[in-house]
Amino acid sequence: MRFLLFDSVAQITKGKSIVGAKCFSLTEEFLNRHFTHTPTVPGPLLIEAMAQLVGWLIIYSYDFRLSTFLALVEDVRITPRLRPGFSAEIYGELVSTSKRDSLGRARMVSAGQEIASVGRIIYGHSDRVDPEELARRFTYYSGMRFDQR
Repeated sequence: MRFLLFDSVAQITKGKSIVGAKCFSLTEEFLNRHFTHTPTVPGPLLIEAMAQLVGWLIIYSYDFRLSTFLALVEDVRITPRLRPGFSAEIYGELVSTSKRDSLGRARMVSAGQEIASVGRIIYGHSDRVDPEELARRFTYYSGMRFDQR
């Protein structure tokens, strides 16, 4: 099982921004038997969803010639006790980037209300990648075709 915490990418602008979506359903395997009396979506899963999308924005921005690893997450805000059964839009932004690392930020919105945000996400870069494989995975995971990129 892959731990993919976004369902699709709706929009991506190289070097700038990404917009994705995630539906947090009670049938998600990672929520199985989690808080059985009052199920809630754990905050770290919201952070991970935002981090995954910003990571793909960086990889896409470098034409799949590098991969990222999460180095720091700061200034996190999460709405407590979110019940499964909601859909969210995820907005990620690349603030700055260099050959060695990137700085981003992200927010998650559901029904017009911001439910989570990360003010600062730092990623390290690794150039030990297969660009064709990364491009194939991005296409598969994002739901975008190559002509949409």
